[in-house]
Amino acid sequence: MPRASRKLGESRYYHVVIRGIGKQIIFEDDEDNERFLSTLQRYRRELGFQLVAYCLMENHAHLLICDPEQRLPLIMKKVGVSYVSYFNRKYDRTGHLFQDRYRSEAVETDEYLLCVIRYIHNNPEKAGIARASQYRWSSYDAYLNPTGEVDNATALEILADWGGFSKLMREQADDRCLDVEARRTLRDEEAKRVIRSLLGVESGTQLQQLGRKERDAALRKLRESGLTILQIERLTGISRGVIQRA
Repeated sequence: MPRASRKLGESRYYHVVIRGIGKQIIFEDDEDNERFLSTLQRYRRELGFQLVAYCLMENHAHLLICDPEQRLPLIMKKVGVSYVSYFNRKYDRTGHLFQDRYRSEAVETDEYLLCVIRYIHNNPEKAGIARASQYRWSSYDAYLNPTGEVDNATALEILADWGGFSKLMREQADDRCLDVEARRTLRDEEAKRVIRSLLGVESGTQLQQLGRKERDAALRKLRESGLTILQIERLTGISRGVIQRA
């Protein structure tokens, strides 16, 4: 019988998502995955946070972090700067790699902690890449055979009262966690305000008067701000193909 739900502590546990800018691939090969994980481990030791679970996908990553010192922005900044520096050197590129800043949500009950753990580990299966148990770049194995790679003692203690990790992963559930693809679509009036604020124009149709280079830069900014291609097309009068190629 599961025990009564408890609070995990306000703003201590966070489900964090980072994604490549414009859905760009951020892990090209095994070396990149290994580098990102070693970077996490380095700052885990340096900053004292706990890495409870993770899953690295091709163009995004999910992390479950316990941050008792309330330093999540610093953690993500250090991890991001270090990894982007490595990635840009390796692939001879410049500029941003991640989409805006990371996204995060607080995890404050036993039930939601288990929901996030299941969701994170199910990502490869949901994407049709591999069975969750066979995916190399997640903490799945660390839940079956704890090695110290992740700080999951508290999670395993909770799981023991709910039938264990294997039972959790066998359950069919519509986990509605923070999803890298679940971006809130702005209403058109909100989108118009974003366009005015971000680009300093009175109307999106003014982008049609810009030179190609300036126009494409503006379109990229709009996409990075969260506007959908369909919405940008509707509010600027610029064709979908041009927006996609910008």
